[in-house]
Amino acid sequence: MFDIDRWQEIYHVLAKNKLRTALTSFGVFWGMFMLVILMGSGNGLKNGVLGNFGSFATNSFFMWGQTTSLPYNGFQKGRYVAFDNYDTEAMRRELKGAQVVAPKCQLGGYRGTNYVTRKNKSGSSFTVTGDIPEIIQISPRKIPQGRWLNQKDIDEKRKVAVIGPRVRDVLFDEGEDPIGEYINISGIYFMVIGVHQIEFTSDFNEQDLESIFTPISTFQQAFNWGNRVGWYSIMAEPNVSVADLETQARDILKKVHHVNPEDHRAIGGWNMAEEFGKISGLFVAIQVLVWVVGIGTLLAGVIGVSNIMLVVVKERTKEIGIRKAIGATPYLIVSQIILEAIILTGIAGYIGLSAGVGLLELVNNAIGPQGAGMFKSPEIDLGTALICLLIIIISGGFAGVIPARKAASVDPIVALRSE
Repeated sequence: MFDIDRWQEIYHVLAKNKLRTALTSFGVFWGMFMLVILMGSGNGLKNGVLGNFGSFATNSFFMWGQTTSLPYNGFQKGRYVAFDNYDTEAMRRELKGAQVVAPKCQLGGYRGTNYVTRKNKSGSSFTVTGDIPEIIQISPRKIPQGRWLNQKDIDEKRKVAVIGPRVRDVLFDEGEDPIGEYINISGIYFMVIGVHQIEFTSDFNEQDLESIFTPISTFQQAFNWGNRVGWYSIMAEPNVSVADLETQARDILKKVHHVNPEDHRAIGGWNMAEEFGKISGLFVAIQVLVWVVGIGTLLAGVIGVSNIMLVVVKERTKEIGIRKAIGATPYLIVSQIILEAIILTGIAGYIGLSAGVGLLELVNNAIGPQGAGMFKSPEIDLGTALICLLIIIISGGFAGVIPARKAASVDPIVALRSE
């Protein structure tokens, strides 16, 4: 393996016909290049799509009231199911396996925006919600300034608010500390106690940048919501089926509100775990497809190497015959041909791998850390790159097997007679 003469011979064989070597290598180069690009692009699409889930806990689901579609216990269909604090108590008491049951209210309803002022500054696109402190477990976020809501804020119905970074930028001067200052929400003053920041933005959670969180008890009292609740965000405990927990929650709410057990329209919901699982499964299938297409393209290049190596063996018939006549063993002949094939595919494959990674880096730098729409951070990890290198080596070995066997079968006498 480390005999200098063998390496010199490999160099001379590959350099003897540079054009043929280059064209043969291009097939392997292109196969590896396409494999890397396809894998990186698949990862970029995956990062972009899954990033749209934001930082929400994927073991969570959401539920809201709708109108009934079936009569039940004397109630006609078409009745609206409105949640309240009693539902919250029932859920926390009876729902087994829930780590967080978070009631939520939103001023103006779902996707509603509000007019918020401070001194001579104002904003009209802000989302104002009433929440409990535990909502931060379902929708994790950092608090770079001040603090988050706590239980005392709920119990004492404090008029406090945690604002998003865009709210701070609109209502406060650059460099001004918002903590301890007051903002006016629909005629009611709230003291800013913190600024929240999501870990990264996407189409799914960008609205969080303009959100204002208040204690739910304060919200219900200040904005005349009574004991009404808009909807629920519920997170399952580890190893608890989110689908089963959602079914259990629906049954509890249907029982409280006298809804027909077969009425599937009375309570709306969105299961984060289910949606995340569908998307994850889709990308597993895409990844398998990428490997199949990429390796198929690489295999085409390897077959080309094998065919060219057969031509090389035929051209070197007399040389191989002389080597066998002076004592070269079949092992030496076979190992020499296989080594030549591995070197040829290895160099071409490594260049293809490097070119693919380089192109992905250029694209990554061009689109930036935020990505471009549904495409973000196209890349392959070190483990995948090492697997690609291993594929190159193995492919080279297979490419040289048939030519090596052909070389090993050369009869020295016949070879010396050939022209």
